[in-house]
Amino acid sequence: MTTIPYIIADSKIPYLKGVLEPYARIDYLPPEQIDARAVRDADILLIRTRTKCNRALLDKSRCRYIATATIGYDHIDTDYCREQGIEWINCPGCNAASVGQYILSSLLAWSKSSRKPLRQCTIGIVGVGHVGRIVARYARLLGMRVLLNDPPREEAESAAEFTPLEEVCHEADIITFHTPLTRGGKYPTFHLADARFFDSLAKAPLLINTARGEVIETEALKYALKQQQISAVILDCWENEPHIDKELLSQALIATPHIAGYSADGKSTATRMIVEAVGRWIGLHIPTQGITPPTPAQPLIDLAGVSTPLQKAVWDTYNPFDDDLRLRKSPETFEMQRGLYPLRREFGAYRIREASESDRPVLEKLGFTLE
Repeated sequence: MTTIPYIIADSKIPYLKGVLEPYARIDYLPPEQIDARAVRDADILLIRTRTKCNRALLDKSRCRYIATATIGYDHIDTDYCREQGIEWINCPGCNAASVGQYILSSLLAWSKSSRKPLRQCTIGIVGVGHVGRIVARYARLLGMRVLLNDPPREEAESAAEFTPLEEVCHEADIITFHTPLTRGGKYPTFHLADARFFDSLAKAPLLINTARGEVIETEALKYALKQQQISAVILDCWENEPHIDKELLSQALIATPHIAGYSADGKSTATRMIVEAVGRWIGLHIPTQGITPPTPAQPLIDLAGVSTPLQKAVWDTYNPFDDDLRLRKSPETFEMQRGLYPLRREFGAYRIREASESDRPVLEKLGFTLE
């Protein structure tokens, strides 16, 4: 661009302030204030999932570039943007390791409460993109049998690696969703887990959703829990967010406010990705090496004398029951809990002392630094 661009940015995007100011005029707004009037004169929008980029927002705007600091992009009307010549980018994979951390921590919690060793379980992973691959790797590290279900990938690649959903429903002790939300096309995921899905389950599995709330039909899920078609549910994503179903909240084993991908590492990666994308679009190199998260308050984990070292190591980085407790106490502050989310670092930010020789290989492969 030959003129200085004007940017409207979601004020909740972390580590962004001060980075773009030398290259653009920028205003930071909370997501509820990013409306048609606010974006009318903006050239670029930097957003998260709460901003719906559609005709209602963009019709009278001069915006020609949108960068969302998220993996998902179902909040962007891509057809409208294409018609209007508005370019957009998302951040695929930015928080995949963060969701993997959430899943591993939650699996360890379920294993403890159900007294089922994970190495004796079969896990079905529905959606095998950036996140699904990490979850599969972690599950295999724990000795679990892994079934991969991803019809679009199966069609494009080899059928040998993938398992039909019907077989996942019959074989899995745990089913975890990592799909995008799609309502059309050959493989829609909207209400993928509906009454027919729950009727097909053979082993009353644990169900986990860290994808999108609408992948699971809420009423069908509540009925499945009451009928014991599933043994437990772990939910980070909900239909009708932030106005979540209180009955379903009370039924969940672990309930969190759509924060599985909210590690500081994932957030800083997303911010770097959108800044680099803006730089490419305006034709400038914008340094991003300063976009880094803070060091954790207690970066050293001591496993001396610990009876459950893997659980201790993982839960010292992230314990899902902290977020669960906050949500149950105050579900009406769902959105505020996301906006004020505390610092959370991934495994690579931690050092481990006194790990046994038998535990070291798994801890090292998870990303911990071993002393």
